[in-house]
Amino acid sequence: MKFRIGQGFDFHPFVQGRPLMLGGVRIPFPMGLKGHSDADALLHAVCDALLGAAGLGDIGTQFPDTDPQYAGISSLLLLGETMKAIGARGWKVGNVDLTVITEQPKIGPHVEAIRSNLAGALGLQPEEVGVKATTMEGKGAIGRGDGIAVLAVTSLIQSENPGSKAQT
Repeated sequence: MKFRIGQGFDFHPFVQGRPLMLGGVRIPFPMGLKGHSDADALLHAVCDALLGAAGLGDIGTQFPDTDPQYAGISSLLLLGETMKAIGARGWKVGNVDLTVITEQPKIGPHVEAIRSNLAGALGLQPEEVGVKATTMEGKGAIGRGDGIAVLAVTSLIQSENPGSKAQT
């Protein structure tokens, strides 16, 4: 069986007047994240990891922030398009592991909802989706509470579709 590994990273600063979306889940918090789409840093990091593993570039190449069709778009839709693109190349997701880096809000109460949401979008079981959170102990931009960063690692495995050929 052939497989690939991909990694992704995203950071968005906080901004007033937007809901905070992480993993397609609305997190109660007085600020959201700044961005062209819904600014879901978690889903953006996942898309980057998947696209990189499949050799398809990155989220900025696939869904440029200069394209008005992506203004305010749900990142779940971008993830759906990413899944179609990797599937067309003969890959399926094996697992994904994420680390959310933020001082606030606390992510723990939302981990199961995020895992469930991602599992459904990626065609995985919840136990195949890891979601962890950490802080920067008050240091740097994240430690000052300026925004949220997310690290993502994913594996792709060759699809078992007989008519599909994985690109290696």
